[in-house]
Amino acid sequence: MPGARTAALAALTTVVFIGTLYSVGYETYLDTSNPLITALPHHLHRTDYFASKKNPLNIYFTKKLWGWITVTFLFHFLTSPRAVRTKARLAQYLIATAVWLAFTTWFFGPPVFDRLTASTGGECTLHLPSGAVVTIPQQYCSTKSTVSTTTHSALFPASLLLPDGEWTGVPRLRKGHDVSGHVFLLTMSMLFLVDQLRQSFAPAPTARPSDARWPSYHNWAVAFGGVVTFLSLFAVYTTSVYFHTPSEKFTGYLLGVAAFALTQLPHYLKSATSSTDKVGS
Repeated sequence: MPGARTAALAALTTVVFIGTLYSVGYETYLDTSNPLITALPHHLHRTDYFASKKNPLNIYFTKKLWGWITVTFLFHFLTSPRAVRTKARLAQYLIATAVWLAFTTWFFGPPVFDRLTASTGGECTLHLPSGAVVTIPQQYCSTKSTVSTTTHSALFPASLLLPDGEWTGVPRLRKGHDVSGHVFLLTMSMLFLVDQLRQSFAPAPTARPSDARWPSYHNWAVAFGGVVTFLSLFAVYTTSVYFHTPSEKFTGYLLGVAAFALTQLPHYLKSATSSTDKVGS
């Protein structure tokens, strides 16, 4: 599959660019960093199916994307011809997983995305049932603490109309530059999958035909990988059209490409080692 990575990058770039242009021209995007509107339904949710955050693609695929990528990779890797079942490919998956965790879950404290939002003017906010927004100290967002009107009454101004009884909520970082995490992860994931799928079509690095022959289940693994790749591209399109500001989608795309570049390190190091060995001999 020559040029598969280049073709995938070109497709992603085109989809993000066209989707973003459409979102600006027809005002279809939602500014997710605006604390006054981010908790509200998308203004097009009644007319545009994929503008609703509750659509199945978003709930069951995009929000669980790394689970899908993990299953797809393992299915493809474990059924691959022996000749291309390499340690370098496992290392690629581990690097991609580490990047995903660092950006979304933990990076020596808050994840990278939270650090970026906070460093660009982000504020820790709580959305009350009345629609009011309360700004609270950053530490509550850093620790993802649950805040209650009973246990944290000092955080709520006396002038606010509070819910009856005890109310709890988890604060979120808003304002600042809210990098599109979906565009980031979808970009990295799609490029990673295409890079893995191309291994099945590459010339086998061995002279033994049996080591390069596809096992019986590998056809299904390749087909499944193709479906997940297509869904990732379509999810990039819906995100580009309906969510985040243009700059937030652009930075998500750039970070996704950079993250994918990191997964190429095992192949680069392997090639560099091979070249050194040849020179030494």
